[in-house]
Amino acid sequence: MDAKKMSKFCQPFRIVLGAGLVGYGVYSGNSWFYLGAIPLIAGLTNFCPLCGITGQCPVIGKK
Repeated sequence: MDAKKMSKFCQPFRIVLGAGLVGYGVYSGNSWFYLGAIPLIAGLTNFCPLCGITGQCPVIGKK
């Protein structure tokens, strides 16, 4: 699997998860939830470094 290409499920999942975590961080004032920017950026740029390291998408598993 190419690290620059995520599966069709993985990209929107990361965008929604990241936006939700950042949004909750803004709402609650807890700065730990700003780490949601990591999956958000990975989803928006369609780049998954973990997929490149492991050779598979960790969200879905082997294809």
